[in-house]
Amino acid sequence: MLSDFPIAPTIPVTDLERAKKFYTEVLGLTVDKENPGGISFNTGGDTKLYIYKRGPSKADHTLASFVVKDVEAEVDALTKKGVVFEQYDFPGLKTNEKGIAVLAEEGEKGAWLKDPDGNILAIGEEI
Repeated sequence: MLSDFPIAPTIPVTDLERAKKFYTEVLGLTVDKENPGGISFNTGGDTKLYIYKRGPSKADHTLASFVVKDVEAEVDALTKKGVVFEQYDFPGLKTNEKGIAVLAEEGEKGAWLKDPDGNILAIGEEI
């Protein structure tokens, strides 16, 4: 069954070279495979992230999440690289000045950013 296999989020982008630069230089991912229509990046464990050339996306929700050990540290590092984190103020979800929200009483945290095409990516810390 599929529960035995890794999953690879697939994200549409309008400009592969611009997106490749963002995902490698800003987020620090390494290219696994590249072809004229898309690029696969290595991510943690046995997972991959794939981007492909397409028209603009209409997605207004999180398309991929990175599970990290320290959201604060990752947000600080990415902010230094020019990343602007989203600000949310919804019932049950309010971010602080850095763009970090506490998601559970246990202290689980999350933050959201956009790639150059406006695709929403999340950074989450599980406790």
